[in-house]
Amino acid sequence: MNKLANMRHWPERMSPNFGMSRANNMGMPAINPHHKVTPQGAPPITAPQPADGPIHYSFNVPFASDLAGPDTEDILHATAHAVLRWTHPEDAPDDIPVYELPVHAQNLAELRRLCKDITGSPLAIEAHVMSTTPKHIRGQVTTVCLSGSSEMVYQTRETILNDTPLSLRCTTVDVDGHLVANLNEGVLNKGVTDFLDELSEYCGVDIFLLGPKLTPVIDGLNGDVELRRDQRWRVAIYGDVLSSEHAKTRVLIHIDRLLGRIVDATKFDLSLQQILCGRNRKNIKVIESATNTAIYFPPPFSQAYRYCPPNAKRRDPQEVFITGENPQAIEQAKYKVHDILQRLRIFVKDVQIPAAKIDSILLSRMDKVKRIIETNGTYIMFPPLASRGTTVRVQAVENLHIERSVKELMALVGQFYTATWWISQPETRQLPSPHDIKTMLGDICANSDADVAFDKLNFTITGSDEAVKAALMVISKIKFVAHSQYQIRVKIELANEHKEFVSGKKNGKINKIMGQSSVQIMFDNFGEYNFNIDVLAQTYDSMKQGLSMVEQEMPASISFHVPDQYHKRIIGIGGQHIQRIMKKHSVFVKFSNAMDRGGMGREDDDSRVDNVICRTPARNAQNLELVKSEILEMVDRVDSEFTSQIVNVDRLYHRQLLARLPDIEELEKKWNCKIVFPSTEQASDEVTVTGPQWQVPMCVDAFLGMVPDRHEVVMERSPALVKFLESPEFSLNIVPKLKNQHEVEVTVHENSEERAEDGATTVTILWTFTRNNAGGLRDAMDFLQGQLATFGIEPILIKGAIPRPKSDTFEESLQYFDSKLLQHAPAPVSTDSPTKPSFGDEVARERSTIFDRLRKPGSMSSISSFLDRRKNSSHSATNSFFKGSSNVSKSSLISIESTRSFNAGRDPWNDSGVNLADEENPWSATRAQGSNGNDHNLTVPQPGDATPRHNTRQSADSGRPSTSHSTNSGYPGPLSGPFR
Repeated sequence: MNKLANMRHWPERMSPNFGMSRANNMGMPAINPHHKVTPQGAPPITAPQPADGPIHYSFNVPFASDLAGPDTEDILHATAHAVLRWTHPEDAPDDIPVYELPVHAQNLAELRRLCKDITGSPLAIEAHVMSTTPKHIRGQVTTVCLSGSSEMVYQTRETILNDTPLSLRCTTVDVDGHLVANLNEGVLNKGVTDFLDELSEYCGVDIFLLGPKLTPVIDGLNGDVELRRDQRWRVAIYGDVLSSEHAKTRVLIHIDRLLGRIVDATKFDLSLQQILCGRNRKNIKVIESATNTAIYFPPPFSQAYRYCPPNAKRRDPQEVFITGENPQAIEQAKYKVHDILQRLRIFVKDVQIPAAKIDSILLSRMDKVKRIIETNGTYIMFPPLASRGTTVRVQAVENLHIERSVKELMALVGQFYTATWWISQPETRQLPSPHDIKTMLGDICANSDADVAFDKLNFTITGSDEAVKAALMVISKIKFVAHSQYQIRVKIELANEHKEFVSGKKNGKINKIMGQSSVQIMFDNFGEYNFNIDVLAQTYDSMKQGLSMVEQEMPASISFHVPDQYHKRIIGIGGQHIQRIMKKHSVFVKFSNAMDRGGMGREDDDSRVDNVICRTPARNAQNLELVKSEILEMVDRVDSEFTSQIVNVDRLYHRQLLARLPDIEELEKKWNCKIVFPSTEQASDEVTVTGPQWQVPMCVDAFLGMVPDRHEVVMERSPALVKFLESPEFSLNIVPKLKNQHEVEVTVHENSEERAEDGATTVTILWTFTRNNAGGLRDAMDFLQGQLATFGIEPILIKGAIPRPKSDTFEESLQYFDSKLLQHAPAPVSTDSPTKPSFGDEVARERSTIFDRLRKPGSMSSISSFLDRRKNSSHSATNSFFKGSSNVSKSSLISIESTRSFNAGRDPWNDSGVNLADEENPWSATRAQGSNGNDHNLTVPQPGDATPRHNTRQSADSGRPSTSHSTNSGYPGPLSGPFR
């Protein structure tokens, strides 16, 4: 750690050979900050200085042109012009692409008009728009090419990005049908439709009211998955990120009003809101549970985006809405909020990030930034989009949380590369014209998704790692570039702690790469957190091979949680156990305890953070899982690998569960799990249970025991049935048995609205149970059916029957044999069961014709026909006992051929931390270029075998970040074949 601290005082530019003697550098000439040469003795790489002229800058506009509108059969109401904007005309062909929807075509036309106005203005700037549909990219790609002075180009880019609706999305809110419609009369409430119309105009979004959908539900200890028709309707909101969030919050507030709750608001600074919420919104959950209120915060990054739809109004970023049962509850919530604010002690830290990388994060990584903010309870303030600002401010109540947030943020920064392609001696006859330059830059952007600038015969490329490599591949195929002399430089940003890991002992790894691939590698710009690895080459093939080798040496890591009490057992006396594991798999393992994480007595969240880190070079990444499995074998079953399971509970019932927060905390302590509710603004039904793999199902079962459920069975009324239900035998014997043996309570009542097809009266049996006992409902109904048969009663079921599960015998094949001895299974009966429904062909037909009478989307003339057809059935599917873990981190590295370490025989605790098995000629050109990366089979390597590849995996502590299109953090894998 002392070495890392001293790095900050080194010269601004230095190479890994700094301070080395010529005798120890494997025959390579020494490289110093003042005289840089390539391994072959070529002249130093310097940027040529042609005459000044206009620059050309090209970038993609993220329109989200692959966002499709809703199914027209589901639309019950639509705001003004929403149907025309988000659906194709009736005479449109079936194979018409999504990007030709009127809304996407309109956005593209407005962008063309804006660029045309900019070009025709007195300013010395030209803006041109190009739209293409690359084969390897889904949807349409829109590219803008700007030409003019540097200052005008960046100002124009800022104007375009802030005047254009970027990253359109659809956000959905579930709402009970009885709140928005009169189910008896079959018409929508006019107050609701008027509110949606006004909200659409106020926020600048398109809103649809849609019918119910099929949703998967996981019930009980066995984790069975059911597909049931959700009884709730949906409000779908289409718009840009801020406008859609604004409209979604106001829809949620209006639903609270319909439920009889009172709405109020308070204001305080945006920078304090996330800090007030606390880690994982713990403080707000406590306030909401104590006061029975709901608190709605604005998005934490609203200051970074300045776009607002025409004639719409933005949400005040300082305004926080509160809804409650009565004014006293709201006032109590306000008092608790301001009490916390008065006791806050804020720590602030500013970090410098390149402007291009800030824009890339704002356009493509804000979901990860939001996760960092919520996990650490910090506030991260970015400069406005495209403003060329470089300072990012982080605020928190503790320096520890600031450091965690900054490190995770800087890891995101490392996911983006910067490359420069200098053309030193071009062929004069082949120099492109300004029109050719615009076309060339448009092709590069469309096929790579990177931002490309062309200035003084120099290309500057910025973007994600994959985008930059793809752009370099496209540039290498341009004729005038290929026929000229050029030099290429790629900058990779990496955490300071990984410097010696990548360079190796005495910089052996870097020297070997430079000698084998004819590239020059320098470590540059050491900051407080990150440094740059500069890879320089004079040919594209050398750059491709050298960059691939450098990426193979980048750290691949996984992190997971092991309770602190097992660390000594795993490490062993003198570290013998863990050293044996590290030497066996060539993986470095590091443990951290509570003291390392900031001392004892902190929040419970600190006891569940990943405290074991396994790290190895990317070429050895397949061994990470083997090390993890060996370590976890030494952990008791009850504390085994941490995993997560998602439980679906109606979001409105979350408030009642939060009111029982002490009971939930007892469950967490009993099962060593963490139950996390979604934020109020998310309006999500998903509750996440995290804990040891063997404990999570038990905790889920106990948690579902706090969630009530019900099921109705409607039968035709008959004298015999009524006599049975009113008999003492039913009330004194059968009902207690159902409660004691099946955990189901039964009540009988009459509903005058429920009628048989012939108009006969009915009797309704209401079954009440908790979600963890939903599996006993079928057995309870079978028991009651047997009792009815004993008394000679054959009930006529109208609604609510549960079909028996499909037999696993050869019964379905018996239809081909004519035999009177064989009985055929009765056809399944349609059901409204909320526990074990079974959607079959009948429901599929119902689904396709449910809105057949709805001639015009948005019309409610025939909604009564939809409400009358309330048959409900589903197909029960079975899932695995343990669900996939979302919090147990894995590496996302794709390793290629395993290569030996440059310093074989080192101790595993040395600077790079690993020793890999020997191989012959590990850096051959055919080995670096021959792999196509298509083999993803994970096999156990044999001595001398090539390292097997494996699928991408998540990494929570990888210093090497993910690919540009990946949702996980990790390493994209080495270059194989052409850059893609």
